[in-house]
Formats: sequence, structure tokens, C-alpha cells
Amino acid sequence: MFVVTVTYTVPLPEVDPYRPAHGDWLNDLVAQGLLLAAGRQVPLTGGVYLAASMPAKELDRILATDPYLLNGVAAHHVVEFVPLLVTPGLEGLKAEA
Repeated sequence: MFVVTVTYTVPLPEVDPYRPAHGDWLNDLVAQGLLLAAGRQVPLTGGVYLAASMPAKELDRILATDPYLLNGVAAHHVVEFVPLLVTPGLEGLKAEA
């Protein structure tokens, strides 16, 4: 599983034109189950995604299609982790021991 942080590399007014395409991109990935959650950072300096377990190269391929990245307005930072403890109801996220 992965936590992806998104950091805007330009002022917000330069990000705004790409927000609709980015939203469509996120909705598609959530619908496919590739992203489990996505949202804005507070304060609004970027976003955070929780990505499903997959090969790291596959996640890299997916992230490379982000309209924010394609238009040079944001950068991604990826942290891979193994969920060992989860709250009730999220057992499906827990790694096999």
C-alpha cells in the first residue's frame, strides 16, 4: 500500500485550470479501486492519496498520467508501507503476516 503526497509547484491560480481534469482522473482511479482515498491537504498546498497495494512500477505509471504532473503544476512523493494494524471494518487492507 502507498501514501502519495502531492505538492503544488506553482501558485494556486496556475493549478486551477487543471483541477477539473485532475478530478476526473482521481474519480476514475477511485472507481477502479486503484486509489482508496484522495483529498486536499490543509492548508491547501497539495493533496494526499491512499493507493492500493500494487507493484511500485505500476503506481509510478499511473501517477505519471496525473494532469497536474503532465502540466508541470505539482510533484508526487510516494511512501510504501505495510499495514499491520487496522481499525475494525478495514481488515481487507491488512497485510498477510
